[in-house]
Amino acid sequence: MELRHLRYLVAVAEEENVGRAAKRLHISQPPLSRQIHAIEREIGTPLFARTPKGVELTEAGRVAVDDARNIISLVEQMATRACLVGQGMAGRIDISIFGSTVFGIVPAILESFALERPDVKVVLHSMERQEQLHSLRNRRIALAFNRFVQPEPGIAIEVVRQEPIMIALREDHPLARRASIPFTLLAPEPLILFPSGERMNFVDVVLDLFRTAGLKPNIAQEVGDAMSCLALIAGGLGLALVAESASTLSLAGVTYRPLDIDDPPVIDLSCLYLEDNNSQLLQHFLKTVRRIAQDFVARPGWMSSCSKGIKQPVI
Repeated sequence: MELRHLRYLVAVAEEENVGRAAKRLHISQPPLSRQIHAIEREIGTPLFARTPKGVELTEAGRVAVDDARNIISLVEQMATRACLVGQGMAGRIDISIFGSTVFGIVPAILESFALERPDVKVVLHSMERQEQLHSLRNRRIALAFNRFVQPEPGIAIEVVRQEPIMIALREDHPLARRASIPFTLLAPEPLILFPSGERMNFVDVVLDLFRTAGLKPNIAQEVGDAMSCLALIAGGLGLALVAESASTLSLAGVTYRPLDIDDPPVIDLSCLYLEDNNSQLLQHFLKTVRRIAQDFVARPGWMSSCSKGIKQPVI
């Protein structure tokens, strides 16, 4: 039985007359009558009782027509949903974040995309860099946000933002009285590093800053993430260098200051995706990423990227 046969059943049931149903369906009456008889033979029971004015549904016919309407509705819904997904207006997109990438510009991107595509379900996954690359290649995720990303075959990399590095410290720390803090004053201070785990990461950037300045850091702790680091700072166990996005974290007793340095260091935030992923959902998400990145251009800390092998945001 084909979908058109179900439409025949519904039309005859609603018109209660084969002739009127035939006109509605733009077919002649004899073929429609033959189709109804064929459907009844296939089902094995009469669906219509013939009357002087036309036809009326039998009890079996009422059940069959109710189910036919449901099936037709489901097919129409399927077509509509498939069309919306194909146009990037509905569906699901899986995004991976890591560490401090969840702060700053990324929430703005996710919020804006949710407003633009309310019927798209965004599913977030927390993964380290190698797991992100593996998941991208296996198409478990469509896009990932991370830092310190090296060129990879088949992986497109776009710099979303370059953030200045700031100092996180307790509000009652003597250095907090300064509007900005010279880097040389950090050497004797107990330093908290994060994140622990696969390298290269933010720890390497911090240590390289000390090496370049000819200073030896006084490392007090190395922890797994920014929240743990800030909790230790709030407890008076040291201070830390953090990306500007981490300064959006409001923790009682912790404040942030810019570095007073001739060449202020910055740190990249990039998004990664498969070069051959032509999904409309991904393309719409990338448009949102690029638009929000443009909105952040005028904010302090933005610098354009010219890194080899890395695409700049396409505006």
